[in-house]
Amino acid sequence: MEIKIFDRWPTKDIEVLDIGLKNYINLQPTIVPKTSGRLRQQFHRAKKNIVERLITKLMVPGHRSKRHRITSGRVVGRYSTNYKIVKDAFEKIEKITKKNPVEVLVRAVENSALREEIANYQIGGIIVRKSVITSPQRRVDLTLKNIVQSSYKKSFGKKDKMSDVLADEIIGAFNNDKNKSEAVAEKERIEKEAEGSR
Repeated sequence: MEIKIFDRWPTKDIEVLDIGLKNYINLQPTIVPKTSGRLRQQFHRAKKNIVERLITKLMVPGHRSKRHRITSGRVVGRYSTNYKIVKDAFEKIEKITKKNPVEVLVRAVENSALREEIANYQIGGIIVRKSVITSPQRRVDLTLKNIVQSSYKKSFGKKDKMSDVLADEIIGAFNNDKNKSEAVAEKERIEKEAEGSR
């Protein structure tokens, strides 16, 4: 019997096209994407299924840098709530695109994963901004964070359901449309800044 994500969507035919992300996007099939944080070796996040990583990012969607821009009180610690949000979003993605939503998520991550960013460091009394290449692990982490946070920002305090907004964000990133996906727009903004700091 073939194991499928949410017992609905297979992953065996999905291939990661971005060579740099190949080892950091895990598509190992699992019915319930939940390891309960048991993986604790180096690069343990890369061994978690990409769908589980999306769900865990939903735990604190209002969190940016060292503080919460928007409260995450409605979803913190409730894995079952976030699980249902992602499952509903996947159902909507399948309905709109007629494709496997796990594959759509992988393409969305590839399209909105930034390749370089800016690092600040001090030389003498001045702070210098220099462009640096982003590590593959960080590329995936930042992309998932941007997808989740932009979705939560669009649904917070509005009538739109989180699952619908998340589906629209993932589809926008899948189509590489910066007008419909804030994750793609953010990637382009940072890469443009980095290009000016080379």
